[in-house]
Parts: sequence; structure tokens; C-alpha cells
Amino acid sequence: MAIITLTSDWGTSDYYLAAVKGTILSQLPDAIIVDISHHIKQFDIEGAAFTIRNSYKSFPPGTIHIVAINTEESIEHPHIAIRSGDHFFIGTDNGIFSMILGDAIDEAAEIDIPQDSDFFTFSTRDRFVKAAVQLAKGIAVADLGEARKQITPRILFEPVSGPDQIKGMIMHIDAYENAITNIPYKLFKSIRKQRQFEIYFAGYRIQKIQTGYMDVGVADLLALFGTHGMLEIAINQGKAASLCGLERYTPVSIRFF
Repeated sequence: MAIITLTSDWGTSDYYLAAVKGTILSQLPDAIIVDISHHIKQFDIEGAAFTIRNSYKSFPPGTIHIVAINTEESIEHPHIAIRSGDHFFIGTDNGIFSMILGDAIDEAAEIDIPQDSDFFTFSTRDRFVKAAVQLAKGIAVADLGEARKQITPRILFEPVSGPDQIKGMIMHIDAYENAITNIPYKLFKSIRKQRQFEIYFAGYRIQKIQTGYMDVGVADLLALFGTHGMLEIAINQGKAASLCGLERYTPVSIRFF
């Protein structure tokens, strides 16, 4: 029984999602279809990469992940299928897979599957589903088309650190308007060495890491490390991003003393 996840920027008010699910079920009636998210901002492959990177490993081995973000194909950015460990990915090679998987790619192939439609604006329904069905039936990635030796690189911003500081930035704003940075707990712990610290961002200062949102009063500002392992700025039952003027790429720095 195939498990197929869907991630897109379609929203749920149009026919796109229903058409894709109907096409999958027409070819794989027993398929389990899981929606990761359909509320990615339009064409936001960085936001989609964050969402998929932090969710796909929770699925069972053999899961097929269809990524329907900015799917138009070109010579530079073809449609591809990827195997990473026991997971499979289908989408457009526009840099999103390097952000999701890094170097954890075991094989990749350009999808050489003709679509049934004469129109080329709905690749997910007309091509990605066909590739997913083939993978679900046991066809190898290598049999879907010519091997792609290297996928399109798109490097995520990494924090810069020194003996007494870390400089990073906000990389994602979630639905609660929590601001998630690119500063991982392991880096914070290795540089802190039990010292005191101050976190600076957008004119604000925090001197303590909390373990949960309710560790502070309602509407109070806090910092914590979430389940994604990254430093997060939040307001207990509030919207940190809009109230503090935070957005993607807002600088965040930590000074240790």
C-alpha cells in the first residue's frame, strides 16, 4: 500500500488538489494520501523546503513525496525523481531538493514519462502522479529516465560564529508567527560553555532560553529551541513576527560573556 505525500502552494479553494488526489486514486485505489501543506506561499521554495525537511522523516520507509512548488520545467530545471535512503521525492529540480536533503541523495533521474495532456501547466497531475505510481509499483528511480549526476544547488544560509558570538538570521515564520532562526542548539551549546548570553534582534534583547511557551506570562517575549532543533523567537499566545517586526532574513545575534 503506497503512501504519497503532497506539498503545494495551491491552497484549498481551487480544484488543483482534488484533481491530483483523484488522479492518484484512479491509478492507485488503495493509496494513502497525506497532505503535508497546501498553504506554502506561492513559489516559496525555501518555505516549502523547511516544511518538508522537518516532516518527511516521520513517514514510513518507502513513502513517496510529491513536491508541487514552482513546477514549470526547463532545460536547466527538469522534472526529477530522487531516492534518499528509503524515501522518494518527485518535483522540479529548481534547488528545493538540495535544501531539503543536502548531500543525502542516493540517486536521481530526469523523469522521462510522457504526459497524457497537451497542456503543460499542471505537471503535478499530468506527470508527477504518473512517476509516483511507477515508484509505488516498484519501478526503480533509475528506470524513470536518464540519471542526473548532480541536482541544482541552492545553499541555505548558515550562521557565522566566533569564540564569543553567533550571528544568524530568521529563516521561517510559522502559522503562529513564531520566528525560527538558522541557529542550531548544538552550535549554541558548543560556544556557550555555561556562560551567560544575550540574544539580540530587531531592537529586542533576551537573556534566557525557555523550555516551553508557557514558561513566561501571556504576551511575554521568549526564546527557546523547538523540536526542529533551531533557536526560535516567540510570544506566549501572541504573534512575535508582526508585533516585533520580524521577517525572513532578519538578523539575530547571540553574545556570550
